[in-house]
Amino acid sequence: MSATTMKKANSMYRLLLPVITAAALLLTAAAQAAAPGITGPGFNLTAQPAYLSQPDGQAVYSWGYGCNGAPAGFAPAAISGAACNTMQVPGPTLIVHEGDAVTVTLTNNLPTAAGNTSILFPGFNVTATGGVPGLLTTEAAPGGTVTYTFTAGSPGTRAYYSGTQSDLQVEMGLYGAIIVLPTAVPTTCTSGAVNGSFGFAGANGTAEAYWNEKDFRLAAAAYDHGKTCYDREYLFQFSEMDANIHIQALAQVTAKTGCVAGAVGCSLNVPTEPYHPGYYMINGRSMPDDMDSNYAAQYPHQPYNGNPHMHPGEQVLLRIIGQGRWQHPFHEHGNHVRILGRDGNLIVSQINPAANLAGPLLFTTTTTPGLAMDGIFYWTGRGLNWDAYGHNPGSKDASATLSCTPDANGYNTGAPTAINYYEWCQDHNKPLQAAPFGDVAGGGPVTLPDPNLFTNGAWYGGSPYLGPDATVRATGPVGTTPPSGTIANPPSSEAGFAFMWHSHNEREITTNNIFPGGMMMMMLVDSREFVIDESN
Repeated sequence: MSATTMKKANSMYRLLLPVITAAALLLTAAAQAAAPGITGPGFNLTAQPAYLSQPDGQAVYSWGYGCNGAPAGFAPAAISGAACNTMQVPGPTLIVHEGDAVTVTLTNNLPTAAGNTSILFPGFNVTATGGVPGLLTTEAAPGGTVTYTFTAGSPGTRAYYSGTQSDLQVEMGLYGAIIVLPTAVPTTCTSGAVNGSFGFAGANGTAEAYWNEKDFRLAAAAYDHGKTCYDREYLFQFSEMDANIHIQALAQVTAKTGCVAGAVGCSLNVPTEPYHPGYYMINGRSMPDDMDSNYAAQYPHQPYNGNPHMHPGEQVLLRIIGQGRWQHPFHEHGNHVRILGRDGNLIVSQINPAANLAGPLLFTTTTTPGLAMDGIFYWTGRGLNWDAYGHNPGSKDASATLSCTPDANGYNTGAPTAINYYEWCQDHNKPLQAAPFGDVAGGGPVTLPDPNLFTNGAWYGGSPYLGPDATVRATGPVGTTPPSGTIANPPSSEAGFAFMWHSHNEREITTNNIFPGGMMMMMLVDSREFVIDESN
Protein backbone atom coordinates (compact mmCIF):
# COMPACT_ATOMS: atom_id res chain seq x y z
CA MET A 1 0.00 0.00 0.00
CA SER A 2 1.30 3.43 -0.87
CA ALA A 3 1.79 6.13 1.75
CA THR A 4 -0.92 8.21 0.03
CA THR A 5 -3.40 5.35 0.16
CA MET A 6 -2.63 4.69 3.84
CA LYS A 7 -3.04 8.39 4.67
CA LYS A 8 -6.44 8.45 2.97
CA ALA A 9 -7.48 5.29 4.82
CA ASN A 10 -6.45 6.75 8.18
CA SER A 11 -8.25 10.01 7.45
CA MET A 12 -11.43 8.14 6.59
CA TYR A 13 -11.05 6.07 9.77
CA ARG A 14 -10.90 9.26 11.84
CA LEU A 15 -14.08 10.51 10.19
CA LEU A 16 -15.88 7.22 10.81
CA LEU A 17 -14.52 6.71 14.33
CA PRO A 18 -17.67 7.89 16.20
CA VAL A 19 -19.79 5.62 14.02
CA ILE A 20 -17.42 2.66 14.45
CA THR A 21 -17.32 3.15 18.21
CA ALA A 22 -21.11 3.37 18.47
CA ALA A 23 -21.53 0.28 16.31
CA ALA A 24 -19.14 -1.67 18.50
CA LEU A 25 -21.01 -0.70 21.64
CA LEU A 26 -24.35 -1.62 20.13
CA LEU A 27 -23.14 -5.05 19.08
CA THR A 28 -21.24 -5.97 22.21
CA ALA A 29 -23.96 -7.55 24.29
CA ALA A 30 -25.30 -9.68 21.44
CA ALA A 31 -21.99 -11.36 20.65
CA GLN A 32 -20.59 -13.58 23.33
CA ALA A 33 -17.16 -15.13 23.04
CA ALA A 34 -16.27 -18.79 23.21
CA ALA A 35 -13.60 -21.45 22.97
CA PRO A 36 -14.88 -22.83 19.66
CA GLY A 37 -12.92 -25.30 17.60
CA ILE A 38 -12.89 -28.64 15.79
CA THR A 39 -12.80 -32.05 17.44
CA GLY A 40 -10.38 -34.89 16.81
CA PRO A 41 -8.45 -36.94 17.37
CA GLY A 42 -7.80 -36.86 13.59
CA PHE A 43 -7.30 -33.53 11.82
CA ASN A 44 -6.77 -32.79 8.14
CA LEU A 45 -5.35 -29.27 7.74
CA THR A 46 -4.08 -27.10 4.92
CA ALA A 47 -1.90 -23.99 4.82
CA GLN A 48 -2.81 -21.38 2.21
CA PRO A 49 -3.24 -17.63 1.61
CA ALA A 50 -6.21 -15.29 1.99
CA TYR A 51 -6.93 -11.74 3.13
CA LEU A 52 -7.72 -10.60 6.67
CA SER A 53 -10.18 -7.76 7.30
CA GLN A 54 -9.13 -4.89 9.54
CA PRO A 55 -11.35 -2.23 11.13
CA ASP A 56 -9.57 0.55 9.22
CA GLY A 57 -10.92 -0.90 5.99
CA GLN A 58 -7.77 -2.69 4.90
CA ALA A 59 -7.60 -6.29 3.71
CA VAL A 60 -4.16 -7.68 4.56
CA TYR A 61 -2.65 -10.54 2.55
CA SER A 62 -1.87 -13.36 4.99
CA TRP A 63 -1.27 -17.10 5.34
CA GLY A 64 -3.11 -19.41 7.70
CA TYR A 65 -4.02 -22.97 8.57
CA GLY A 66 -7.49 -24.25 7.75
CA CYS A 67 -9.56 -27.39 7.24
CA ASN A 68 -8.78 -29.60 4.27
CA GLY A 69 -12.28 -31.03 4.04
CA ALA A 70 -15.02 -31.26 6.66
CA PRO A 71 -13.71 -31.79 10.21
CA ALA A 72 -14.86 -34.65 12.41
CA GLY A 73 -16.98 -32.23 14.43
CA PHE A 74 -17.27 -28.85 16.12
CA ALA A 75 -17.33 -27.88 19.79
CA PRO A 76 -18.86 -26.57 21.96
CA ALA A 77 -22.26 -27.80 20.81
CA ALA A 78 -23.99 -24.64 22.08
CA ILE A 79 -22.49 -22.54 19.26
CA SER A 80 -24.47 -22.46 16.03
CA GLY A 81 -23.24 -21.73 12.53
CA ALA A 82 -19.84 -23.33 13.09
CA ALA A 83 -17.57 -23.55 10.05
CA CYS A 84 -13.93 -24.23 9.23
CA ASN A 85 -12.60 -22.45 6.16
CA THR A 86 -9.58 -23.59 4.16
CA MET A 87 -7.68 -20.67 5.67
CA GLN A 88 -8.23 -18.90 8.95
CA VAL A 89 -6.27 -16.87 11.51
CA PRO A 90 -5.77 -18.19 14.10
CA GLY A 91 -5.82 -21.70 12.69
CA PRO A 92 -8.56 -24.10 13.80
CA THR A 93 -8.56 -24.73 17.54
CA LEU A 94 -7.86 -28.45 17.90
CA ILE A 95 -9.90 -30.01 20.74
CA VAL A 96 -8.83 -33.44 22.03
CA HIS A 97 -8.91 -35.47 25.25
CA GLU A 98 -6.10 -36.56 27.47
CA GLY A 99 -4.65 -39.82 26.20
CA ASP A 100 -5.94 -39.42 22.62
CA ALA A 101 -3.71 -40.62 19.79
CA VAL A 102 -3.76 -37.42 17.76
CA THR A 103 -3.06 -37.34 14.01
CA VAL A 104 -2.63 -34.07 12.09
CA THR A 105 -2.09 -34.22 8.32
CA LEU A 106 -0.92 -30.95 6.77
CA THR A 107 -1.12 -30.13 3.06
CA ASN A 108 1.02 -27.23 1.83
CA ASN A 109 -1.14 -25.06 -0.43
CA LEU A 110 0.93 -21.91 0.06
CA PRO A 111 2.31 -20.21 -3.05
CA THR A 112 5.21 -22.19 -4.50
CA ALA A 113 7.65 -19.38 -3.79
CA ALA A 114 6.78 -19.56 -0.08
CA GLY A 115 8.58 -22.89 0.04
CA ASN A 116 8.06 -25.56 2.66
CA THR A 117 5.85 -25.25 5.72
CA SER A 118 5.21 -27.29 8.87
CA ILE A 119 3.64 -27.36 12.33
CA LEU A 120 5.36 -27.50 15.71
CA PHE A 121 3.45 -28.92 18.69
CA PRO A 122 5.50 -27.83 21.73
CA GLY A 123 5.00 -30.03 24.77
CA PHE A 124 4.21 -33.19 22.81
CA ASN A 125 6.44 -36.04 21.66
CA VAL A 126 5.72 -35.90 17.92
CA THR A 127 6.43 -38.46 15.21
CA ALA A 128 6.28 -37.33 11.56
CA THR A 129 5.72 -39.37 8.41
CA GLY A 130 5.98 -38.25 4.82
CA GLY A 131 7.23 -34.80 3.97
CA VAL A 132 10.84 -33.68 3.79
CA PRO A 133 13.42 -33.02 6.52
CA GLY A 134 13.47 -29.53 7.99
CA LEU A 135 15.53 -27.67 10.57
CA LEU A 136 13.08 -28.08 13.47
CA THR A 137 10.63 -30.71 12.21
CA THR A 138 9.55 -32.60 9.11
CA GLU A 139 8.04 -30.22 6.55
CA ALA A 140 5.55 -30.32 3.69
CA ALA A 141 7.00 -29.20 0.35
CA PRO A 142 4.83 -27.05 -1.96
CA GLY A 143 1.82 -29.16 -2.90
CA GLY A 144 2.98 -31.96 -0.56
CA THR A 145 1.80 -33.35 2.74
CA VAL A 146 3.23 -34.39 6.09
CA THR A 147 1.51 -36.23 8.95
CA TYR A 148 2.25 -35.62 12.63
CA THR A 149 1.20 -38.06 15.34
CA PHE A 150 1.44 -37.73 19.11
CA THR A 151 -0.34 -38.70 22.29
CA ALA A 152 -2.22 -35.87 24.00
CA GLY A 153 -0.55 -35.62 27.39
CA SER A 154 -1.66 -33.60 30.37
CA PRO A 155 -4.74 -31.38 30.02
CA GLY A 156 -4.46 -27.67 29.35
CA THR A 157 -4.05 -25.11 26.59
CA ARG A 158 -1.06 -25.00 24.25
CA ALA A 159 0.02 -23.24 21.07
CA TYR A 160 0.90 -24.74 17.72
CA TYR A 161 2.67 -22.83 14.94
CA SER A 162 4.92 -23.11 11.91
CA GLY A 163 8.42 -24.45 12.47
CA THR A 164 9.62 -23.31 9.04
CA GLN A 165 11.11 -19.83 8.57
CA SER A 166 9.07 -18.91 11.63
CA ASP A 167 9.98 -15.22 11.64
CA LEU A 168 8.00 -14.91 8.38
CA GLN A 169 5.44 -17.72 8.52
CA VAL A 170 4.19 -17.07 12.06
CA GLU A 171 4.01 -13.36 11.26
CA MET A 172 1.94 -14.20 8.17
CA GLY A 173 -0.59 -16.05 10.39
CA LEU A 174 0.46 -19.70 10.67
CA TYR A 175 -0.44 -20.36 14.30
CA GLY A 176 -3.28 -21.80 16.36
CA ALA A 177 -4.27 -23.47 19.64
CA ILE A 178 -4.74 -27.01 20.88
CA ILE A 179 -6.90 -27.73 23.94
CA VAL A 180 -6.47 -31.01 25.81
CA LEU A 181 -9.46 -31.83 28.03
CA PRO A 182 -9.18 -34.06 31.10
CA THR A 183 -10.37 -37.61 30.53
CA ALA A 184 -11.84 -37.94 34.02
CA VAL A 185 -13.37 -34.74 35.41
CA PRO A 186 -12.99 -34.57 39.22
CA THR A 187 -16.25 -35.37 41.00
CA THR A 188 -16.00 -32.15 42.99
CA CYS A 189 -16.53 -30.29 39.69
CA THR A 190 -19.69 -32.19 38.79
CA SER A 191 -21.41 -32.68 42.15
CA GLY A 192 -22.04 -28.99 42.85
CA ALA A 193 -20.49 -29.35 46.29
CA VAL A 194 -17.54 -27.13 45.42
CA ASN A 195 -17.48 -24.47 42.75
CA GLY A 196 -14.30 -23.25 41.15
CA SER A 197 -10.63 -23.15 41.95
CA PHE A 198 -11.24 -21.00 45.03
CA GLY A 199 -13.29 -23.70 46.79
CA PHE A 200 -16.41 -21.59 47.23
CA ALA A 201 -19.57 -23.49 48.12
CA GLY A 202 -22.17 -23.02 45.42
CA ALA A 203 -24.18 -24.42 42.55
CA ASN A 204 -23.75 -22.28 39.46
CA GLY A 205 -24.90 -25.21 37.35
CA THR A 206 -28.20 -25.26 39.23
CA ALA A 207 -28.60 -21.51 38.71
CA GLU A 208 -27.89 -21.73 35.00
CA ALA A 209 -30.33 -24.63 34.58
CA TYR A 210 -33.05 -22.70 36.43
CA TRP A 211 -32.68 -19.76 34.02
CA ASN A 212 -32.58 -22.14 31.01
CA GLU A 213 -29.00 -21.44 30.02
CA LYS A 214 -27.14 -24.03 27.96
CA ASP A 215 -24.01 -25.72 29.24
CA PHE A 216 -21.38 -24.05 27.12
CA ARG A 217 -18.16 -25.52 28.51
CA LEU A 218 -15.88 -28.00 26.79
CA ALA A 219 -15.56 -29.72 30.19
CA ALA A 220 -16.33 -29.04 33.85
CA ALA A 221 -12.65 -28.82 34.82
CA ALA A 222 -9.52 -27.52 33.14
CA TYR A 223 -7.21 -30.16 34.65
CA ASP A 224 -7.36 -33.44 36.55
CA HIS A 225 -7.68 -31.54 39.81
CA GLY A 226 -10.69 -30.72 41.97
CA LYS A 227 -9.70 -27.05 42.26
CA THR A 228 -9.81 -26.39 38.50
CA CYS A 229 -13.61 -26.41 38.11
CA TYR A 230 -15.13 -23.70 35.96
CA ASP A 231 -18.50 -22.51 34.61
CA ARG A 232 -17.61 -20.72 31.38
CA GLU A 233 -14.50 -20.55 29.21
CA TYR A 234 -12.93 -18.27 26.62
CA LEU A 235 -9.84 -18.59 24.45
CA PHE A 236 -7.79 -15.47 23.64
CA GLN A 237 -4.84 -15.61 21.24
CA PHE A 238 -2.83 -12.39 21.15
CA SER A 239 -0.78 -11.41 18.11
CA GLU A 240 0.48 -8.38 16.24
CA MET A 241 1.00 -7.75 12.53
CA ASP A 242 3.38 -5.59 10.50
CA ALA A 243 1.49 -4.87 7.27
CA ASN A 244 4.71 -3.93 5.47
CA ILE A 245 5.97 -7.52 5.74
CA HIS A 246 2.70 -8.81 4.30
CA ILE A 247 2.83 -6.28 1.46
CA GLN A 248 6.35 -7.36 0.54
CA ALA A 249 5.40 -11.05 0.72
CA LEU A 250 2.49 -10.46 -1.64
CA ALA A 251 4.66 -8.50 -4.07
CA GLN A 252 7.30 -11.23 -4.21
CA VAL A 253 4.72 -14.04 -4.48
CA THR A 254 3.06 -12.21 -7.36
CA ALA A 255 6.38 -11.62 -9.12
CA LYS A 256 7.32 -15.31 -8.83
CA THR A 257 3.97 -16.77 -9.89
CA GLY A 258 4.50 -19.93 -11.94
CA CYS A 259 8.04 -20.59 -10.80
CA VAL A 260 9.19 -24.15 -10.15
CA ALA A 261 9.68 -25.23 -6.55
CA GLY A 262 13.36 -25.47 -5.70
CA ALA A 263 14.50 -23.65 -8.81
CA VAL A 264 16.96 -20.80 -8.53
CA GLY A 265 15.06 -17.59 -7.75
CA CYS A 266 11.87 -19.41 -6.74
CA SER A 267 11.96 -18.42 -3.10
CA LEU A 268 11.00 -15.42 -1.00
CA ASN A 269 13.43 -13.01 0.56
CA VAL A 270 11.17 -10.91 2.79
CA PRO A 271 12.99 -8.90 5.49
CA THR A 272 11.27 -9.22 8.87
CA GLU A 273 13.37 -6.53 10.56
CA PRO A 274 12.97 -3.75 11.45
CA TYR A 275 9.62 -4.76 12.90
CA HIS A 276 6.87 -2.11 13.13
CA PRO A 277 3.44 -3.70 13.73
CA GLY A 278 0.39 -1.52 13.27
CA TYR A 279 -2.30 -4.13 13.94
CA TYR A 280 -2.83 -5.75 17.35
CA MET A 281 -5.26 -8.63 17.38
CA ILE A 282 -7.20 -10.91 19.71
CA ASN A 283 -8.16 -14.13 17.93
CA GLY A 284 -7.22 -12.62 14.59
CA ARG A 285 -9.46 -9.55 14.97
CA SER A 286 -8.96 -6.02 16.26
CA MET A 287 -11.49 -4.00 18.25
CA PRO A 288 -14.35 -3.43 17.39
CA ASP A 289 -14.41 -6.47 15.08
CA ASP A 290 -13.50 -8.80 17.95
CA MET A 291 -16.86 -8.02 19.57
CA ASP A 292 -18.86 -9.38 16.65
CA SER A 293 -20.08 -12.96 16.89
CA ASN A 294 -18.13 -16.14 16.28
CA TYR A 295 -18.33 -17.34 12.67
CA ALA A 296 -19.67 -13.95 11.52
CA ALA A 297 -20.08 -13.92 7.73
CA GLN A 298 -18.12 -10.69 7.34
CA TYR A 299 -14.94 -12.37 8.63
CA PRO A 300 -14.67 -15.61 6.61
CA HIS A 301 -11.00 -16.06 7.57
CA GLN A 302 -11.24 -14.77 11.18
CA PRO A 303 -13.97 -16.94 12.74
CA TYR A 304 -13.22 -16.48 16.45
CA ASN A 305 -14.23 -13.44 18.48
CA GLY A 306 -13.24 -12.01 21.87
CA ASN A 307 -16.15 -10.88 24.02
CA PRO A 308 -16.67 -12.67 27.37
CA HIS A 309 -19.88 -12.68 29.40
CA MET A 310 -20.71 -13.95 32.90
CA HIS A 311 -22.93 -13.80 35.97
CA PRO A 312 -21.66 -12.82 39.43
CA GLY A 313 -19.95 -15.70 41.17
CA GLU A 314 -19.28 -17.78 38.08
CA GLN A 315 -15.81 -19.19 37.61
CA VAL A 316 -14.63 -18.14 34.15
CA LEU A 317 -11.72 -20.07 32.65
CA LEU A 318 -9.44 -17.92 30.50
CA ARG A 319 -7.25 -19.77 28.01
CA ILE A 320 -4.58 -17.27 26.92
CA ILE A 321 -1.79 -17.63 24.34
CA GLY A 322 0.88 -15.24 23.11
CA GLN A 323 1.10 -16.02 19.41
CA GLY A 324 3.14 -13.10 18.10
CA ARG A 325 6.69 -11.79 18.50
CA TRP A 326 5.93 -9.24 21.20
CA GLN A 327 4.91 -9.52 24.83
CA HIS A 328 1.42 -8.14 25.49
CA PRO A 329 0.48 -7.05 29.05
CA PHE A 330 -3.26 -7.68 28.98
CA HIS A 331 -5.35 -6.34 31.85
CA GLU A 332 -8.70 -7.83 32.87
CA HIS A 333 -10.59 -5.08 34.71
CA GLY A 334 -12.86 -6.13 37.58
CA ASN A 335 -10.56 -8.62 39.28
CA HIS A 336 -7.18 -10.31 39.13
CA VAL A 337 -6.76 -13.66 37.34
CA ARG A 338 -5.66 -16.72 39.30
CA ILE A 339 -3.29 -18.74 37.11
CA LEU A 340 -3.91 -22.49 37.14
CA GLY A 341 -1.13 -23.67 34.85
CA ARG A 342 1.17 -22.83 31.96
CA ASP A 343 1.64 -24.86 28.77
CA GLY A 344 -0.36 -27.73 30.20
CA ASN A 345 1.58 -27.80 33.47
CA LEU A 346 -0.68 -27.38 36.50
CA ILE A 347 0.95 -25.31 39.25
CA VAL A 348 0.44 -27.12 42.56
CA SER A 349 1.63 -26.47 46.08
CA GLN A 350 4.52 -28.49 47.46
CA ILE A 351 2.40 -28.89 50.59
CA ASN A 352 -0.43 -31.32 49.87
CA PRO A 353 -0.43 -30.86 46.06
CA ALA A 354 -3.51 -33.06 45.70
CA ALA A 355 -5.55 -30.40 47.50
CA ASN A 356 -3.77 -27.09 46.95
CA LEU A 357 -2.87 -25.03 43.89
CA ALA A 358 -0.09 -22.45 43.86
CA GLY A 359 -0.58 -20.37 40.73
CA PRO A 360 0.01 -16.61 41.04
CA LEU A 361 -2.71 -13.96 41.16
CA LEU A 362 -2.03 -11.63 38.21
CA PHE A 363 -3.03 -8.00 37.67
CA THR A 364 -2.12 -8.40 34.00
CA THR A 365 -1.83 -11.70 32.15
CA THR A 366 1.39 -10.99 30.29
CA THR A 367 1.35 -13.01 27.08
CA THR A 368 4.95 -14.02 26.46
CA PRO A 369 5.48 -15.20 22.84
CA GLY A 370 4.71 -18.90 22.57
CA LEU A 371 3.45 -19.17 26.16
CA ALA A 372 -0.02 -20.50 26.94
CA MET A 373 -1.70 -20.15 30.32
CA ASP A 374 -4.98 -21.11 31.94
CA GLY A 375 -6.50 -18.94 34.66
CA ILE A 376 -9.72 -18.31 36.57
CA PHE A 377 -11.53 -14.96 36.63
CA TYR A 378 -14.56 -14.25 38.78
CA TRP A 379 -16.55 -11.22 39.91
CA THR A 380 -19.04 -10.97 42.80
CA GLY A 381 -19.41 -7.27 43.63
CA ARG A 382 -17.59 -7.69 46.91
CA GLY A 383 -16.14 -4.42 48.14
CA LEU A 384 -18.43 -2.06 46.22
CA ASN A 385 -19.87 -0.84 49.55
CA TRP A 386 -23.37 -0.58 48.16
CA ASP A 387 -26.10 -3.05 47.18
CA ALA A 388 -25.50 -3.72 43.48
CA TYR A 389 -28.88 -5.46 43.17
CA GLY A 390 -30.90 -2.41 44.19
CA HIS A 391 -32.52 -3.96 47.27
CA ASN A 392 -34.81 -1.59 49.14
CA PRO A 393 -36.45 -2.76 52.39
CA GLY A 394 -39.23 -0.20 51.98
CA SER A 395 -40.20 -1.26 48.46
CA LYS A 396 -43.41 -3.05 47.55
CA ASP A 397 -41.48 -5.03 44.93
CA ALA A 398 -40.78 -8.54 46.26
CA SER A 399 -37.56 -8.76 44.24
CA ALA A 400 -36.30 -5.65 46.04
CA THR A 401 -36.71 -7.24 49.46
CA LEU A 402 -34.92 -10.54 48.88
CA SER A 403 -32.88 -11.89 51.75
CA CYS A 404 -29.13 -12.44 51.76
CA THR A 405 -27.90 -15.28 53.96
CA PRO A 406 -24.10 -15.36 54.08
CA ASP A 407 -22.26 -18.64 53.75
CA ALA A 408 -18.91 -19.23 55.44
CA ASN A 409 -17.29 -16.90 52.90
CA GLY A 410 -19.94 -14.17 53.22
CA TYR A 411 -21.86 -14.85 49.98
CA ASN A 412 -25.52 -15.64 49.38
CA THR A 413 -25.05 -19.14 47.95
CA GLY A 414 -27.97 -20.93 49.61
CA ALA A 415 -30.49 -19.82 47.00
CA PRO A 416 -29.07 -20.55 43.54
CA THR A 417 -32.36 -19.69 41.80
CA ALA A 418 -32.52 -16.18 43.29
CA ILE A 419 -31.62 -13.07 41.32
CA ASN A 420 -29.06 -12.17 43.97
CA TYR A 421 -27.32 -15.54 44.03
CA TYR A 422 -23.70 -14.93 45.06
CA GLU A 423 -24.44 -11.46 46.44
CA TRP A 424 -21.86 -10.18 48.94
CA CYS A 425 -24.15 -10.05 51.97
CA GLN A 426 -22.16 -7.40 53.83
CA ASP A 427 -23.46 -4.85 51.30
CA HIS A 428 -27.06 -6.13 51.27
CA ASN A 429 -29.58 -3.27 51.61
CA LYS A 430 -26.77 -0.70 51.69
CA PRO A 431 -27.79 2.52 49.93
CA LEU A 432 -25.59 3.83 47.21
CA GLN A 433 -26.16 7.54 47.59
CA ALA A 434 -25.35 9.89 50.43
CA ALA A 435 -28.07 12.33 49.26
CA PRO A 436 -30.32 10.42 46.84
CA PHE A 437 -33.07 11.79 44.63
CA GLY A 438 -35.18 8.67 45.16
CA ASP A 439 -36.63 7.05 48.24
CA VAL A 440 -33.54 5.34 49.70
CA ALA A 441 -32.26 6.77 52.95
CA GLY A 442 -28.96 8.65 52.85
CA GLY A 443 -25.63 7.45 54.13
CA GLY A 444 -24.17 5.75 51.09
CA PRO A 445 -20.60 6.19 49.86
CA VAL A 446 -21.38 8.50 46.92
CA THR A 447 -23.87 11.05 45.65
CA LEU A 448 -25.00 10.72 42.06
CA PRO A 449 -25.75 13.92 40.13
CA ASP A 450 -29.23 14.78 38.95
CA PRO A 451 -30.17 12.11 36.38
CA ASN A 452 -31.01 14.85 33.90
CA LEU A 453 -27.32 15.73 33.78
CA PHE A 454 -26.30 12.28 32.55
CA THR A 455 -25.62 11.75 28.86
CA ASN A 456 -27.66 8.66 28.14
CA GLY A 457 -26.08 7.04 25.12
CA ALA A 458 -26.79 3.66 23.60
CA TRP A 459 -24.16 1.99 25.79
CA TYR A 460 -24.11 3.45 29.31
CA GLY A 461 -26.97 5.19 31.04
CA GLY A 462 -25.37 5.64 34.43
CA SER A 463 -27.03 2.94 36.53
CA PRO A 464 -24.85 1.38 39.24
CA TYR A 465 -27.19 -1.60 39.66
CA LEU A 466 -27.45 -5.10 38.18
CA GLY A 467 -30.68 -6.10 36.49
CA PRO A 468 -33.26 -4.35 34.28
CA ASP A 469 -35.52 -3.35 37.19
CA ALA A 470 -32.90 -2.69 39.86
CA THR A 471 -32.77 1.09 39.44
CA VAL A 472 -36.50 1.49 39.98
CA ARG A 473 -36.43 -0.97 42.89
CA ALA A 474 -33.66 0.97 44.57
CA THR A 475 -34.62 4.59 43.99
CA GLY A 476 -38.29 4.52 43.03
CA PRO A 477 -39.84 6.00 39.88
CA VAL A 478 -38.97 9.60 40.74
CA GLY A 479 -35.61 10.85 39.58
CA THR A 480 -34.57 7.39 38.40
CA THR A 481 -31.24 7.08 36.66
CA PRO A 482 -31.86 4.97 33.54
CA PRO A 483 -30.18 1.57 33.56
CA SER A 484 -27.32 0.75 31.26
CA GLY A 485 -27.92 -1.34 28.20
CA THR A 486 -27.52 -1.63 24.45
CA ILE A 487 -29.84 -1.46 21.49
CA ALA A 488 -29.10 -5.10 20.78
CA ASN A 489 -30.10 -5.98 24.36
CA PRO A 490 -32.06 -2.97 25.67
CA PRO A 491 -32.29 -2.05 29.37
CA SER A 492 -35.73 -3.65 29.61
CA SER A 493 -34.04 -7.05 29.30
CA GLU A 494 -30.40 -6.48 30.20
CA ALA A 495 -28.65 -4.10 32.56
CA GLY A 496 -25.18 -5.19 33.59
CA PHE A 497 -21.68 -3.95 34.27
CA ALA A 498 -19.14 -3.68 31.46
CA PHE A 499 -15.46 -4.05 32.32
CA MET A 500 -13.07 -3.09 29.57
CA TRP A 501 -10.33 -5.67 29.03
CA HIS A 502 -7.37 -4.31 27.11
CA SER A 503 -3.63 -4.24 26.62
CA HIS A 504 -1.72 -2.04 29.05
CA ASN A 505 0.61 -1.05 26.23
CA GLU A 506 -1.06 2.10 24.90
CA ARG A 507 -0.13 1.64 21.25
CA GLU A 508 -1.71 -1.83 21.35
CA ILE A 509 -5.19 -0.37 21.85
CA THR A 510 -4.93 1.40 18.50
CA THR A 511 -5.25 0.32 14.88
CA ASN A 512 -2.54 1.96 12.83
CA ASN A 513 -2.15 4.47 15.68
CA ILE A 514 -5.86 5.35 15.68
CA PHE A 515 -7.76 4.89 18.96
CA PRO A 516 -9.86 2.91 19.78
CA GLY A 517 -8.74 -0.36 18.24
CA GLY A 518 -6.32 -3.20 18.71
CA MET A 519 -6.40 -5.38 21.79
CA MET A 520 -9.63 -4.29 23.47
CA MET A 521 -12.85 -6.04 24.43
CA MET A 522 -15.52 -6.03 27.13
CA MET A 523 -16.35 -8.42 29.96
CA LEU A 524 -20.10 -8.10 30.50
CA VAL A 525 -21.40 -9.05 33.96
CA ASP A 526 -25.16 -9.53 34.13
CA SER A 527 -27.64 -10.35 36.84
CA ARG A 528 -29.04 -13.88 36.85
CA GLU A 529 -32.36 -13.01 35.23
CA PHE A 530 -30.57 -12.10 32.00
CA VAL A 531 -30.03 -15.35 30.08
CA ILE A 532 -26.63 -15.35 28.40
CA ASP A 533 -26.95 -16.85 24.93
CA GLU A 534 -23.61 -18.29 23.82
CA SER A 535 -24.95 -19.63 20.51
CA ASN A 536 -24.42 -16.50 18.36
